[in-house]
Amino acid sequence: MISSISTRSVRDWRSNEPGAWVIVLMPALSAFLVSGPTWNSAWLLALWCLCYCVQFSAARWAKSHGRARYRMPMLVYAALLTCAGLPFVFRFPGMLWWAPLYCVLCAGSLICAWRRREHSILANICAVLASSTMAIPVASLGAHGGGTSALAHLLPFDQSILPPLGVEIAGAYALTLFGSVLYVKTMIRERGNTRYLAASWIWHILVMAVGFLYSPLYGTLGAILLARRRHAGRDAQYEEDCEDRGNRRVRDELGLFRDDHLCRHGAHSVTGV
Repeated sequence: MISSISTRSVRDWRSNEPGAWVIVLMPALSAFLVSGPTWNSAWLLALWCLCYCVQFSAARWAKSHGRARYRMPMLVYAALLTCAGLPFVFRFPGMLWWAPLYCVLCAGSLICAWRRREHSILANICAVLASSTMAIPVASLGAHGGGTSALAHLLPFDQSILPPLGVEIAGAYALTLFGSVLYVKTMIRERGNTRYLAASWIWHILVMAVGFLYSPLYGTLGAILLARRRHAGRDAQYEEDCEDRGNRRVRDELGLFRDDHLCRHGAHSVTGV
């Protein structure tokens, strides 16, 4: 009894989405490494991890409609984020420009959780935009100041706020992660849904086309993702065919069993046994 309560208590402090940390961290971590690691960018990366801890604990609390069990993790993570984040904001007040966007994305995520639709396409879009966009502020604090990229001459705004390298990483991850969202939905939650399947195909083709317009490297990566989509589609069809054959076999066996049972029952009725 005590061990089960202890295990449940530990689970309340951890995310129950195994792939979430990858989605949350990869864009920011990529920007951290490519733009040149600094103590300030490492500070922001740590704060981003705490932000996710606050988000998943608050979403869990919202989904339960305010159960006390989930209140403590949310409050503790929020307190840690406040203590670590306030000095950062005083040191870099320009980062507050990102606050409105993340407030909207967080609100969207919590509303979906409250309605118990945390796996809806809206919740997925909020997660993809939040994680991808974090690459931009992290890159701005890098040793190279966000570096340069082929986007530099296309960006009309202040590149100290929106460094081209950060924008490039954010855009690449946003396109890729949303494609992965559609891909996974067609394999699990929306399996057999022709609209999601069509959207997944169209999105992967779009990613490949945009990639080739930007650079051969991105185009090649887009082609690999498209090939994954095609291969997965074949696997899914094969599994469905196997499932159909299995179901037919079960139905046939049940039919034989039923016929045999009816014959025996009829014989018993005739003989009176």
